[in-house]
Amino acid sequence: MECYCKSKKEFSECCEPFLSGTKSPFYALELMRSRYSAYVLGDGHYIVNSALKEARYEDDIALIEEYARSVKWLGLEIVKAEKNIVEFKAYYEDNDGLHVQHERSNFIFKDGIWLYKDGKLFNSKIERNTLCPCQSGKKYKKCCNK
Repeated sequence: MECYCKSKKEFSECCEPFLSGTKSPFYALELMRSRYSAYVLGDGHYIVNSALKEARYEDDIALIEEYARSVKWLGLEIVKAEKNIVEFKAYYEDNDGLHVQHERSNFIFKDGIWLYKDGKLFNSKIERNTLCPCQSGKKYKKCCNK
């Protein structure tokens, strides 16, 4: 099965080892991708535990899981990846239609592991001439934006 993060790798060779705890991400980009896969799977524990200790709130696990399961995750687009910064767009669908979460995330390498530090959200929308996030292969304007 192809990985949820759209890396074109098999899930078992991409994000699954990180989610199961058998392997740690070598790069911030791998952590970012695995966090997206955790959202798709509703794994709130991974989301909280892969964040910097100061940003971990155990009470958030249930909220993250509820949110993650309330939407249909459609795909991940990496806009730019640097050593400790990853800018991405995560596409999802809820009762109000298709949406994009556009974020520039900051990561830190601490005690031998990569951790999510914080991020800046952008007010982005799905552009009419981009491929539709529903993965139909059509442009958004001729597909879900009708």
